[in-house]
Amino acid sequence: MLGYIRDEKTKMTQSIAPRIARIETFATQFVCFVRLTAEDGAQGWGQCSTYNADITAQILHRQVAPWALGASCDDILGLVQRIEEREHKFPGSYRCRALAGLDTALWDLRGKREGKPVVELLGGSPRRLRAYASSMKRDITPEDEAARFVQLRDEKGFDAFKWRVGAECGRDIDEWPGRTEAVVPIVSRALGDGIDKLVDGNSGFGVARAIEVGHLLQAEGIGHFEEPVPYWHLEETRAVTQALTLDVTGGEQDWDLATWARMIEMRAVDIVQPDIMYMGGLSRSLLVAEMAAKAGLPCTPHAANLSLVTICTMHFLGAIPNAGKYLEFSIEGLDYYPWQDGLFLGDPFQIEAGAVQIPYGPGWGVEINPEWLGRAQHQQSDWAR
Repeated sequence: MLGYIRDEKTKMTQSIAPRIARIETFATQFVCFVRLTAEDGAQGWGQCSTYNADITAQILHRQVAPWALGASCDDILGLVQRIEEREHKFPGSYRCRALAGLDTALWDLRGKREGKPVVELLGGSPRRLRAYASSMKRDITPEDEAARFVQLRDEKGFDAFKWRVGAECGRDIDEWPGRTEAVVPIVSRALGDGIDKLVDGNSGFGVARAIEVGHLLQAEGIGHFEEPVPYWHLEETRAVTQALTLDVTGGEQDWDLATWARMIEMRAVDIVQPDIMYMGGLSRSLLVAEMAAKAGLPCTPHAANLSLVTICTMHFLGAIPNAGKYLEFSIEGLDYYPWQDGLFLGDPFQIEAGAVQIPYGPGWGVEINPEWLGRAQHQQSDWAR
C-alpha cells in the first residue's frame, strides 16, 4: 500500500493534469488554513502546522508558492520534493510547516476530485479508530489529573490515557519537586486495570534520571514512555530504550528524513511518532511510516490539538499497515486552546466508546468554518500564466 505514492507518481505524470492556479492562506498566530485552486476551478483545503502560523503563511507565499504555482496537482510527493530541492538552502521546521499546507490541500483536492476520502485513496477505509485521551497539562495536580481521567473513562469510554511527567526540557528538574513520583502512581492506580497507560517526558530528563523514572513507570503498569531525554540526542534515547522493557517512543519534532532513517536503523525508539504537520504533510509522513514498517516498528503519530492535524492523522492511521494501537486525541478544551474555537462546521471529533470516526466525506471530509475564515488574515498567490 505504501508504494501507492510511487505508483501514482508514474501514472499521473504520464497524463495531462490540471495545474495549480492559486494558493490562499487564512491565518492567525495559531492556525493557518490553505485553500488551493486548480486551473479547472477544483479546490482543496489544507493546513500549515499550528503555532506561529502567521509566520509560516509568509514562508508559504514567499518560498513554496512560487515553485508550486503552475505545477501539476497530481504528483504531490514529486512536487514537495522538488520544492525542497529549490529551497535547499532553507532546510528545517518552518519550510516543512509551510509545505504541509500545500501537501494537505493537494490531498484534499484529489479526494474531492475522485469522490473519495483520503483514507480510501491510500487503500484504507473510513473506520472507527481507538483513541487515547492525551493531557497537555503539567500545571495540574496528580489528584486533579486522576479525577478528570476517571471521568473521561466513565463518560466517554476511553481505555487509554497519556499524562505528563518531568518538566519540558527540564534538565532533570521537575515541574515542581516530587511531582513525577506522585503523578505516576496516583493516576495509574486511579485508572485501574484494563487501561493502557502512557506518559510523556517532553525531553525532560538525562539518561540516568530517565531510566530511573522508567523503572517507576514499569512498576506502575505504564507501557509507553515518550521522549524521555532531549529528542535530538538519539544515542541517549537509545540508551534509555535498551535499559527498559516498556516502549520508548519519539519523533514528533523530527522532520529530516535522514534523521528518521538513522533513528529507525539504530533502533533509538520502539515506536515512531511523526507529526504530519511538522513533517511537511501526508506524503513525507508516509515515507516515515514505510521506513518504520520495513524495520518492524509501529507508527503512532503525534497529534496534539484538534485542528486539521488530527483529521489528517485519522486518515493516515486508517491506511498504513503498521498503525499503532490508537490515535492521539487531545482532551484540552477552549480554556487551554482558545484558538480551537469554531475551526470547523459541525463536530468531527465526537468520541463514542473511546473511539472516533474517520470522516466519510471526500478529501479530509470536514468543512472549514466560513466565519472563522472571515476573521483570519487573508493572503493570495496566483499563477502568472
